[in-house]
Amino acid sequence: MADLSQLVKAYDVRGVVPDQWDEALAELFGAAFAKVTEADAIVVGHDMRPSSPGLARAFARGAAARGADVTEIGLCSTDQLYFASGHLGLPGAMFTASHNPARYNGIKMCRAGAAPVGQDTGLAEIRALVEDWSENGAPEPVATPGTLSQRDTLADYAAHLRSLVDLGRIRRLKTVVDAGNGMGGHTVPTVLEGLPIDLIALYFELDGTFPNHEANPLDPKNLVDLQAKVRETGADIGLAFDGDADRCFVVDENGDPVSPSAITALVAARELGKHPGGTVIHNLITSWSVPEVVKEHGGKPVRTRVGHSFIKQEMARTGAIFGGEHSAHYYFRDFWNADTGMLAALHVLAALGGQDKPLSELVREYDRYAASGEINSTVADQPGRAAAVRAAYADRDDVELDELDGLTVTAADWWFNLRASNTEPLLRLNVEARDEETVARVRDEVLAIVRA
Repeated sequence: MADLSQLVKAYDVRGVVPDQWDEALAELFGAAFAKVTEADAIVVGHDMRPSSPGLARAFARGAAARGADVTEIGLCSTDQLYFASGHLGLPGAMFTASHNPARYNGIKMCRAGAAPVGQDTGLAEIRALVEDWSENGAPEPVATPGTLSQRDTLADYAAHLRSLVDLGRIRRLKTVVDAGNGMGGHTVPTVLEGLPIDLIALYFELDGTFPNHEANPLDPKNLVDLQAKVRETGADIGLAFDGDADRCFVVDENGDPVSPSAITALVAARELGKHPGGTVIHNLITSWSVPEVVKEHGGKPVRTRVGHSFIKQEMARTGAIFGGEHSAHYYFRDFWNADTGMLAALHVLAALGGQDKPLSELVREYDRYAASGEINSTVADQPGRAAAVRAAYADRDDVELDELDGLTVTAADWWFNLRASNTEPLLRLNVEARDEETVARVRDEVLAIVRA
């Protein structure tokens, strides 16, 4: 029986090809996906990794053997797959390992309407079937297998995004985009075509070996080329996408990164302009500025745990119009509650181009506090070190503690969150305060306990 314990994660499938999985296993995943979703038809797409076309086709074969008609949309970004799932009303599977190195691949799955598939919503059942079939053999194909057909959804995806944000009357913007040799190189030219944008393209060649840098803009070293190009060309803005182009990172005209919290607040204000009084979801690591801006614009902020499944559940439960995370995932009700970095990018371009100030000035309103960023500590005893931090603050009268997701300690002028990684022996610390000196003091206090 195949050991899927390292392959099936909380929200997706991800591992090294062919060491941990291959096309034979992908075919079983396709069959299991069709059975668990009970779908008559599904949609499948893939990124530019060398292993992706073969894995995606194997998955499609497996689903068709269980009677599902498969629409193959070929090369696409993850949010383009979500679009196809929502637009066509079909469950979907995206073959990508996002920002992971080239030897990795994975599957992000969703039900019709881009509803997430995670451990509690079908992934555990899919894993159990694949394990059983890998040991005992897959069941016989159904009497009438499904069909495989191809469909190009890129133009429809771009048209849908542009229907949600008016960019026709903005001033011309010189815009540098670093696609990191990922799927942004496929989607950006079509989405931005014909707009008043002078596009300077970095690494748009689709290459799943990532010859220039990792397609992970969350790591500062992968923004260096974008920052340099913005400064060199005098651009108004720089955008960076991860490998499957579902996350977008922003740098201003000086080449300085704009925090995802500031982008969350900016987009929230714009969405509340369209939907007065709406609910906006934010995870507990986003800045204090996010709920402040939401309230100032008449909206209702709702705080949730970190992770796309929690955000999407709260989006559905509350009817929220928008959600944002510190990791640059942005979720829209107008996009089936799914995350799309491209739509967030269009909002930022519209906001910037709709007035005359540079981006650094525009975002100052939304970036009000000093922050540490996420600091990782490798520790052997995560629960023990976290408990020691909790004990250090538990009896203080000037702080409040909550454990919605890890430990959050909040004072009048600062807060920190300490969370354990689900996949590595790490504790992750985020600190925010009204000034840099306080951030440094609180950071050092907590790390002294964590790393003792």
